[in-house]
Amino acid sequence: MARARPRACGPGGSDESWQTETKRPRRWADASGAALLGEGGLLTEITKAVLERALEAEMSEHLGYERGDSAGHGSGNSRNGTSPKTVLTDAGAVTLAVPRDRNGDFEPRLVPKNARRLAGFNDRILSLYARGMSVRDIRSHLAQIYGVEVSPDLISKVTDAVVDELVTWQNRPLDPVWPIIYIDALWVKIRSGSVTSKPVYLAVGVDMDGRKDVLGLWVGAEGEGATTWMAVLSELRNRGIEDVCIVVCDGLKGLPDAVTATWAKATVQTCVIHLTRASLRLSSSKDHPKLVPALKAIYTAPTEQAAEQALDLFAASDLGERYPAIVRTWRSAWPEFTPYLAFPPAIRTVVYSTNMVESINARLRKATRNRGHFPSEQAALKVLYLAVREQINPKARDKNHVAAHWKEALNQFSLFFEDRLSIQ
Repeated sequence: MARARPRACGPGGSDESWQTETKRPRRWADASGAALLGEGGLLTEITKAVLERALEAEMSEHLGYERGDSAGHGSGNSRNGTSPKTVLTDAGAVTLAVPRDRNGDFEPRLVPKNARRLAGFNDRILSLYARGMSVRDIRSHLAQIYGVEVSPDLISKVTDAVVDELVTWQNRPLDPVWPIIYIDALWVKIRSGSVTSKPVYLAVGVDMDGRKDVLGLWVGAEGEGATTWMAVLSELRNRGIEDVCIVVCDGLKGLPDAVTATWAKATVQTCVIHLTRASLRLSSSKDHPKLVPALKAIYTAPTEQAAEQALDLFAASDLGERYPAIVRTWRSAWPEFTPYLAFPPAIRTVVYSTNMVESINARLRKATRNRGHFPSEQAALKVLYLAVREQINPKARDKNHVAAHWKEALNQFSLFFEDRLSIQ
């Protein structure tokens, strides 16, 4: 039996011919060296054609008949030419021929009256802003890539539009129970009289499905302190969080007390990576190849007793005698480090460190690094929120999942924490 020919999927052609047709503009542009963007550019002309065709379709829907259709005779309204209108799009500035009707009551939905830019162009500005580009950088970028001159006021209006969204996000209700919450802080420069570095407190939760979600951002006073963390944690509780199994944090003094005062049953776990980095900062780099395995023997020990023996062996070794401050660092953090040793392997994997929240911090730092300093706290939060919005989607399982075998970890959470998690 002869094989059936491919079904035509394009305007009057097969899959292959349709693909060939759609590739011709790109090949033609490559061969002729034609510009893609800017006045007369290929993409600009394509955008213009698509938008004008859509506007014509809207007009036909408004009138109730197509152009040239005899059904329009005596209908009481008809087309009345076009008016030129320039709008900003992702392809740059595009001058459209917007159709008019004789009664003057046609209201385009695609390009509303008084609108000078399409929503996609606003999103492009917000995306550049979220990546840490200043207003001057954004103006230069849009002028170079799209041939569009944009005023600073326009950029400010577009970015200010997210302030209400930021307030709503910062006050949204949260789930009552979380298996893990990571807390940390990053530093940004903000002008308040003079330019000073202020901490921005960050809380990242892992929900029952194993997805990470940034719970909030808060600008504190100069110097990270447990008192401010107490206010942050209290706000999270007021927004609906009733219980947290494990709170992973650094070794800030007073922070464990703030956590347990907010959630009495929460287990406070000091970040193992923070301890290791603190140890490496106290030692010479030439000793790191020997020091890292010695410390690893402590935090990979199967039990607390075995970990204490490993720490004693390290303290009695040449490295321990050479760096007594490292021994003191681990012993002082021991009460908040040892809960980790009682966890089963699946839980250890996901609470091993605050690397997950630190990876978010790294992207947030990138968004703030090029700005030098911010004129206000709100300006800093605006950029940080946009950066969070770009990289975190609470519903995106693949992108935001923290453990390859989360269900196994969740079952061990349920057993270890005596069914405090309500598994559906």
